[in-house]
Amino acid sequence: MKTTLDLTREWDKTFPRSEKVDHRKVTFPNRYGITLAADLYTPKSATEKLAALAVCGPFGAVKEQASGLYAQTMAERGFLTLAFDPSFTGESGGQPRCMASPDINTEDFQAAVDFLSVQDNVDPEQIGIIGICGWGGMALNTAALDTRIKATAAMTMYDMARVNFDAADSDDARYEARKALNAQRTADFKAGSYELGGGVVDPLPDDAPFFVKDYYAYYKTPRGYHPRSLNSNGGWNKIGCMSFLNQPILCYSREIRSAVLVVHGEKAHSCYFSRDAYAAMVENSPWAANKELMIIPGAVHTDLYDQVDIIPFDKLETFFRRAFAG
Repeated sequence: MKTTLDLTREWDKTFPRSEKVDHRKVTFPNRYGITLAADLYTPKSATEKLAALAVCGPFGAVKEQASGLYAQTMAERGFLTLAFDPSFTGESGGQPRCMASPDINTEDFQAAVDFLSVQDNVDPEQIGIIGICGWGGMALNTAALDTRIKATAAMTMYDMARVNFDAADSDDARYEARKALNAQRTADFKAGSYELGGGVVDPLPDDAPFFVKDYYAYYKTPRGYHPRSLNSNGGWNKIGCMSFLNQPILCYSREIRSAVLVVHGEKAHSCYFSRDAYAAMVENSPWAANKELMIIPGAVHTDLYDQVDIIPFDKLETFFRRAFAG
């Protein structure tokens, strides 16, 4: 398997470069031998060991989009941060491309923690993660597994297992969805290649739901378009997210002992994911005291991708500082 990656060296982000932080490309392996590509952001002139954050998401995006913006902004606030591309996407390794996996993608977050834990300028007792959109759910899954993580923020969260399960809302409908996906597997095997499912719809229909218009406004316009982003282009393989249908990822969220902040927009179509996930996480839990749900008035799902006047960066900084101090 290829372990060296061809990384773009010029600044090709969807957000301007900050003069307050140093930036460089790095790579690291996960336990499946897949090499991941990442952007490392460090506060300028930092000399002491720093608290560190790994950032990923949204689901189908790349580190040059929202996760990089979060990482750079939190680095401006004094954290060492790492925004990475998941396996099979962006500049990271893994074949075939455009695949997702509850297991491997959770491992991607853990591999990022591996990397941060051994950096000379990182305090390994002060490591947190930020997951955006579908990676918010993945972040909670990782927090339930990795005791090195001291704090987790899930932003405008999607539970990707529930998305796939709820899309077919009965036993019969899910059976038909599985039949279609397995027929696609046969067709892909015969063709010797994987058929893409398509990214965000383009052109945008006049009668598109508001949240589809929000996705279009981010992924398909200069605001957030990136040539390596699945959502901006051809999307996932049609069978790329198949395993989420019967592999729920939030089964053990109630056992998370470390601090968790769940943030969502009040007007987001997806807000129920965060409300339900938070409720399940704290129900009858002896570790509920360090869990928090924050609802942003008037915000829609994609506002928390890149709208810096809406994303609660002050709250994020306070949350992580307090969690690390405790």
